[in-house]
Amino acid sequence: MKSWFGALKLLLAFLTFPVTVDCLVRHYNFRVVLTNTTKLCSTKSIVTVNGQFPGPTVYAREDDSVIVRVTNHVNQNMTIHWHGVRQLLTGWADGPAYVTQCPIQPGQNYVYNFTLTGQRGTLLWHAHISWLRATVHGAIVILPKRGVPYPFPKPHKEKIIILGEWWKSDVEAVLNQATQSGLPPNVSDAHTINGFSGPFPNCSSQGYTLHVKEGKTYLLRIINAALNDELFFKIADHDLTVVEADASYTKPFQTDTIYISPGQTTNALLHANQAIGKYLIVISPFMDAPIGFDNSTSFSTLRYKHTLPNPNPTFLTAIPPQNATPITKTFLDSLNSLNSLQYPTRVPLTVDHSLFFTMGVGVNPCDTCVNGSKLVGDMNNVSFVLPTTALLEAHYYNIKGVFTTDFPANPPVVFNYTGSSPANMQTTNGTRLYKLGFNSTVQLVLQGTAVIAPESHPTHLHGFNFYVVGHGLGNFDPVRDPKSFNLVDPVERNTIGVPTAGWTAIRFTADNPGDDHYQF
Repeated sequence: MKSWFGALKLLLAFLTFPVTVDCLVRHYNFRVVLTNTTKLCSTKSIVTVNGQFPGPTVYAREDDSVIVRVTNHVNQNMTIHWHGVRQLLTGWADGPAYVTQCPIQPGQNYVYNFTLTGQRGTLLWHAHISWLRATVHGAIVILPKRGVPYPFPKPHKEKIIILGEWWKSDVEAVLNQATQSGLPPNVSDAHTINGFSGPFPNCSSQGYTLHVKEGKTYLLRIINAALNDELFFKIADHDLTVVEADASYTKPFQTDTIYISPGQTTNALLHANQAIGKYLIVISPFMDAPIGFDNSTSFSTLRYKHTLPNPNPTFLTAIPPQNATPITKTFLDSLNSLNSLQYPTRVPLTVDHSLFFTMGVGVNPCDTCVNGSKLVGDMNNVSFVLPTTALLEAHYYNIKGVFTTDFPANPPVVFNYTGSSPANMQTTNGTRLYKLGFNSTVQLVLQGTAVIAPESHPTHLHGFNFYVVGHGLGNFDPVRDPKSFNLVDPVERNTIGVPTAGWTAIRFTADNPGDDHYQF
């Protein structure tokens, strides 16, 4: 499901308890401004932070506090989401517009103040209103506490790799056209690596170059900041050793191809152990559903020190097929948490809430849209209606009439979710939440549907990490499938891709009071 579809809100009972943290305070100033940028032989004005695309990196250490003053110098409203930051008792700083805060209006500012409690690794920040995150995004690098080593060999250097999408058109115009027509938005025109689109037909454009020294090991912090596209990342003749996913350490495993969904991060060790020369870096899309997508491939270069100038040849690599489901399955099956004495796995073994959410597309009436209807995203046949009062504010101040707490724990109608579309594809609309008790344990099965068309669903849970205990194709079987759940060392994440016409099961503990929600 494309990320422009609605979000489900999970409301937790608000409790307070004392927190004492011995840490440093990191201060950042974000100026949201317009910046002229040329790509694909076309120049346009884009919204950026501090004039940078991608934006500045936020550096901190585990348990540090971070204070970011965001000043809005553009004509659009703005918020910033700190994607993957737990926000323990700092829900006001999470960033989703009309969920945890009202937007930052033009000429105004807002101070985000949060603590990186018990977190280390790679995350990202991005705008969380409309489609502005297409150009308003950047990396968050959380180093371990001083004196605490990585649970893998120390790299020579660390490199940030941010993957994205680029539209020649203004992204707000693309979204507005989709909203007015009721049809899916136009796909992007290119994929980017650290803001570079790479070579493009009939257009001279600079590509990103990753510089390395022979015999050295590098930690690549790979971030998928694309709006919609699941991507493959590959370097010619070089294997990568995955050591972290979504800022959680994993059991190391080798692969020649990284599979990464929007909002996910993957840390991998690159061993510069090949002959001196230039090697192609490839970013290509994964899509195994019959829908439109950006099928462009972006190229960059890994260049060894002492490589001779052109015409030195570049070592090439095979591009994964766009529908390479076996590659994605092998990659996902290889992800397991470290589960060591220092970094134990705390997956809930018992469940207080067992939830089953279908995820798909519906069709609702729209008098001004093409064919008199529009496509909408839904969970359990509910399409989310964005309120005009922030949900967290409404909850905290007990403002009535903003939301209800009657979101269904199961689909209202049982049907063959991955079979033919039902006759009635209309959804209900509402600002409906599901309420969880503090410290309750949750199992949530996310079931993709084939209503209108099957497709994968990148899905992010705000305020929590969760354990991916199982996944599969077809309809989830509540009797058979739990028998194969991994309750020993499942990977810990904050963002997953629910497979096309398939399901994913997660477990987590609701230990973060406030308003937390799913977005897909």
